[in-house]
Order: sequence, then C-alpha cells, then structure tokens
Amino acid sequence: MNLKHLVLSTVVMGSSVLYAQKPAPKAAPKAASPVKSNPIKFTEYDLPNGLHVILHEDHSTPIVAVTVLYHVGSKNEDPMRTGFAHFFEHLMFEGSDNIKRGEYMKLVQDAGGQLNANTSFDRTFYYEVIPSNQLELGLWMESERMLHSKIDSIGVETQRKVVKEELKQRNENTPYGSILNEAFGHAYTVHPYRWTPGGSPEYINKAAISEFIDFYKTFYVPNNATLSIAGDITPAQTKAMIEKYFGSIPKGTKAIPRPNAVEPVKTKEVRDTVPDNIQLPGVIMGYHTPAQGTPDYYAVNMLATLLSQGKSSRMQKSIVDKQQKALFAGAFPLPSEDPGLTLIFGIANMGVSPTDLEAAMDAEFDKTKKDLISEEEYQKLRNQVENDFVSNNSKMVGIAENLANYYVYFKDANLINTEIDRYMKVTREDIQKAAQKYLTKENRVVLYYLPKEELK
Repeated sequence: MNLKHLVLSTVVMGSSVLYAQKPAPKAAPKAASPVKSNPIKFTEYDLPNGLHVILHEDHSTPIVAVTVLYHVGSKNEDPMRTGFAHFFEHLMFEGSDNIKRGEYMKLVQDAGGQLNANTSFDRTFYYEVIPSNQLELGLWMESERMLHSKIDSIGVETQRKVVKEELKQRNENTPYGSILNEAFGHAYTVHPYRWTPGGSPEYINKAAISEFIDFYKTFYVPNNATLSIAGDITPAQTKAMIEKYFGSIPKGTKAIPRPNAVEPVKTKEVRDTVPDNIQLPGVIMGYHTPAQGTPDYYAVNMLATLLSQGKSSRMQKSIVDKQQKALFAGAFPLPSEDPGLTLIFGIANMGVSPTDLEAAMDAEFDKTKKDLISEEEYQKLRNQVENDFVSNNSKMVGIAENLANYYVYFKDANLINTEIDRYMKVTREDIQKAAQKYLTKENRVVLYYLPKEELK
C-alpha cells in the first residue's frame, strides 16, 4: 500500500532510531558537497502575444519534450463551478478544428511518442515526448490546443461521463481515496484550496457550453502559458517553428482571475471522523505550512524527509518497525503557490487503535521539537535532498516541466540550477524551529479514517 502515491496522484490530476544499547561511536560523516552536475543551460524569450518560451538544447538522445504549462488550476475556479481545470485537462484531448476527434493521442503514438497531462491546485500541464524529427508535429498540436480546441456538446458530454467515473473510482471506490478532499476541506475555510482539483461532478453537470467556452478563452491563451521545450533541438530552427505555429495566436483579452484570499491563521485543532470502505483505521494529519519558495518551505521539506523518506527514516524505524503500530507511515509537504498543507498519516496495524497511533506519531514530532537532529542524520538528509534534486532533472520532460514551473511561480527559470542552494542553507536549528513552529496541535487537522462496519 503506497498512500503517498495515492494522494499525490489525487493532488496532480515527488522515525527516531532507537537502540537497545548505545552503539559504538561512528566517525563523523563528510559534509554533503555541492551538486556537481553540469548546469542546465537554456534560453528564454517572449512572443509579442505574451507566450513565454524556454528552450533547453541537449543532443544526448534523439528525443524532445514539448510542454505547455497553463497558469490555471483548481484555485482559479468559480466556487460554484469547481472541477473546471481538471475537466479541461480531459477536454483538450477531444481534438481541434484540424485534428479529428479521437486522433490526438493516435498522432503522437503513431510518431513513436507519448503524451499526457495533469492538473494541480495551481496549474495545468501538457506534454509530448517525441523523436526529435517530430518536433514540428508536437508544436503544431500544442498550437491547435491553444487556438482551435473543440468545445462542443459531443466532447463535453463525453468527458462529463469520463470525469464523473474517474472521480467515483478515486474518491469512492479506492480505500482512503478521499484523503485529499477531506484534509483540505477541513483545513480551509476561505482560500480556494478548500476544494481540490477533482472538483464537484455536480457543477460540471450544471455547466452550459457557453461557460466552458468562456473558461477556454480566459485561461487557454498565450499570455497565460509557458512553452518549454527540452531535448535534441537546434534553437534557431526551433524558434522559427515556434513563430510559425504560435506567433499569430492572438493575445487573450479577458482578465485572468488570480485569487487573493488569505486563509486566517489557525488557533484551534480541527478533528473529525471519516467512515470509509476500509479494514484498518487511518490517522490523517494536515499541518498548515508555507508556500513553496519561502525560507521555511525548505526547512519543512527537510523535516518531512527526516520523518518519512526511506527505510531508515524516523517514523518508519520507530512507528512501523520497532513499535509495530502502523503498517505504513508517511509525511510529505504538497508544494503549492500559496500556503498549503503538509500531510502526515499512518495506517494502523491490526489491533492498534487510532488514538494509540496518533500518540506514537505525536511522540516522534515532539522529539524533533525538543532535540537537534544528529550531525549524522543531518548529513544523510542533505545527501537525500541532493539526490532527489538531481533525479528530478534526469529526463527531458522533467527538465522542461521544472523550467516552466520555476518561471511561472518565481519568474526565475534558473532556479533549476540554484534552488538546491536554498536547501543546503537549511541548518539543523532551522529544522528544529520548523517543527516547533508548524507541528503544533492548533495548526492542524486530524482525521480518523474508520471502517464503516465499526460505525454501524
């Protein structure tokens, strides 16, 4: 059971060591050295219509990733029409004025490529990974999506059924599948993060064709998009193709909604019970944590890694292995443009009550608040962060996506090379302070997932 992957797939529609006796002293580990990977070089520019373009040239393999990130996610939706961003992720594969219905995927697959898309709270991302000699195909298809997508009754009705079934399978028919909806729904009262990217099928059912067209004309415009291309390309030739396919697309004229609601600081713990079709209870905690890119964000990320990444993490070794109070325990922050949540959860072992599991989890948090982590743990943590950072840029589509993310959220695509420095500046004291500041009861939601049979 991998609840982390389950929840992450829903977001995007990335233990104390106890010894029987004191071990022999170990030599102090070497400090983590700066990342030695070659810098990722890129060029970027804007078209007159506002489309931001980022190009990364890499001839190591004859492939290219063509990606477009639209700065629209579930937080940009009308509260009475939630689910639009995710719905459009599906609808945009229906075809265009020049691509027949059902042909979008076939064109890429017949060219030897692959494609996909995902939606989060903050953005919608589309990509094709294709042989480099098919670059023009990818650019043409993304320009068709931006300018000529089919938004008609046939496509809308088809995708209404698809999306409704997807949400049913994910939220109702998957054990613990509603974690994200419940955690964010309980944690937020003002900010649009109070609903999740899946949205409500009820609102999708109610929406008229004119509303879908308006959403398309508002958000799927060049001045709300970043075209990021990475791989086996020649920049001059690629720029000419981009001008050919995107240069004539008109700039959007509608105001793009950017929510400015600020969630009030929490002063009281929120608790609830969620009945579910499960056999083992779960304890789900959601702690309010800072937006990505802020100094505390990096300390919170490293704290979560300390608690749950790998077999030697604190929660794994203490709660799962030693105490055997949980089959699985995990902690991970969900990166978000505005202040978000770090989810920490455990699935109770047979015969273990949720209250006992919660107490064990709290005990681990208290240790991080009370004591500095050891120098050995700290260096291991830095090594893990460095490894994760390098791995995230190991594929062309990953590089293209990260370049786009960094530009859209921070207006600094070069963070793909330098953000690791922010992690490396986090001290042991910073991690302790993050635990003391954010892992407090008044700052959290606690949900007990209980088998429905027990509540009858």
